[in-house]
Amino acid sequence: MIDLSNKVTIVTGGSRGIGEACVKYFAKANSKVTFTYKSAKANAEKLEKEFPGRVKAYRTDMESEQEIFNMVEQTAKEFGRIDILVHNAGIWNDGTLEKTSLDHWNELMRVNLTSTFLFCKAVTPYMKKNNFGRMILVSSTAGQRGEAFHSHYAASKGGVISFTKSLAVELAPFNITVNSVAPGWVDTDMNNEVFADPEFKENARKGIPVGRIPTPEDIAGPILFLASDLARHINGEILNVNGGSVLCG
Repeated sequence: MIDLSNKVTIVTGGSRGIGEACVKYFAKANSKVTFTYKSAKANAEKLEKEFPGRVKAYRTDMESEQEIFNMVEQTAKEFGRIDILVHNAGIWNDGTLEKTSLDHWNELMRVNLTSTFLFCKAVTPYMKKNNFGRMILVSSTAGQRGEAFHSHYAASKGGVISFTKSLAVELAPFNITVNSVAPGWVDTDMNNEVFADPEFKENARKGIPVGRIPTPEDIAGPILFLASDLARHINGEILNVNGGSVLCG
């Protein structure tokens, strides 16, 4: 039912985890897809080979305004338009208030929040030109409820949530919708370190009412839905995809 033929999608952080699942889902839905990666070159090239002529990878520094705008411009040159942005790239790490340095705080804000601003800013002229756009920004349950010992991460994702709601109203007159998907725990590389502790992982699973930790595909599916015509009247929504572990309206 979801067919994105003649649409062009940008996925940030598309070489692994949720981003990789999004690249595959959107390509299978017939969208042309470009995606960013940082260091997973081999996996990025593998994705390109899996969908020849329809998927293209760009190594992009999420802290560089120039590289972000260049990536968007190259996408437009490669496929002629930009219709959908899935901003997924981000980092997560521990940090108590007293031990978090200013450099650490600023790095996480640049990667998680400032890059969101920059990508949205970069794609907006292309979407306005076509009077069509879908932006899906990946936030987190931490951005809704806060998260002790990860206050910097929670603050960055809370910023993404407020940014989503602000842009949703600002861009709606141009037929551009802006929504966010807020996952909880997900079984991805980003969580490998904490999930290496079997007891921690089991406690995380038990804290999810549906009784399992989601796969990247469990998050990519709702993202694909929000990009489709099925969701054309959804705007400014923060869609929780956490198995009922955090119930925020």
